[in-house]
Amino acid sequence: MRIDGLQYANWSEKIFRQLREGGVDAIHVTISYHENFRETVLNFEKWNRWFEQCPDLIMKGRWASDIDIARETGRTAVFFGFQNPSPIEDDIGLVEILHDLGARFMQLTYNNQSLLATGCYEAEDTGITRMGKQVIKEMNRVGLVVDMSHSADRSTIEAAELSERPIAITHANPHEWSPALRNKRDAVIRAVTENGGMLGFSVYPHHLRDKSDCTLESFCEMIARTADKYGAQHLGIGTDLCQDQPDSIVEWMRVGRWTKEIDYGEGSASNPGFPPMPSWFEDNRDFGNIETGLRNVGMNAEEVSSIMGGNWYRFFDQNFGPRTA
Repeated sequence: MRIDGLQYANWSEKIFRQLREGGVDAIHVTISYHENFRETVLNFEKWNRWFEQCPDLIMKGRWASDIDIARETGRTAVFFGFQNPSPIEDDIGLVEILHDLGARFMQLTYNNQSLLATGCYEAEDTGITRMGKQVIKEMNRVGLVVDMSHSADRSTIEAAELSERPIAITHANPHEWSPALRNKRDAVIRAVTENGGMLGFSVYPHHLRDKSDCTLESFCEMIARTADKYGAQHLGIGTDLCQDQPDSIVEWMRVGRWTKEIDYGEGSASNPGFPPMPSWFEDNRDFGNIETGLRNVGMNAEEVSSIMGGNWYRFFDQNFGPRTA
């Protein structure tokens, strides 16, 4: 089983076919960065058309059991998430409505301070806000997973402790391996995993040691050491693949509507666009390289299987539905 914890590709039938060639059984897809509620609904509508046009390749995912159906029918189950709480605007009632539409993950921040928490690019981290505490409770109730991939340290630790259900960092790597601002320090990963949460490893070059020149061995050795430290059962893959996206999209991701100035995020004025992917992971057909790399650094078959998909499956199964009493 292969499950990717996050992608934001420029979707096409070509990519859907590559998902099948790569044996990807399920994928968490970002359908909102800075969109408001109405704009996000239009993105759901866009995906409904994809499901109609490519029914032999993809299907909408709501529950972990949909992954079983996808595997039985040779398709990829697509689960939806937001990289920003903008779809709920300032209305907690929209949490349940969006879950009913099919949302299964929502980040409490995207780099900046939000109404809910502090992003990883802010100078001061004030933690989970008053509204954030209420929204976490509501997300727990309906089965919308708290994602802290772009959040600051204190906010992430507080979210892990406040949430009554496990939370996720769907796409990041350990800061000690690659000290990118977006990667996660030991205390953060420990808080998430000790509370039953998940960390998805990113292959986005800005998150990698040596960036685009990162080797497969280095990446897989990092995963093995992280498993030793926090337990393999809390780890998965969250590639953060942005395949076929124009550079204008990375500007939208970083800038949205919040500033008139260009924000280069993890890039720079001399390198403002998407960086080249490492040679061993250029698209979804390359998932086998990661699987082979994990075996080559000494991980056993059970560990490899759980990291490539089994752990996400269990997490989906336990956390996508309403909380039981």
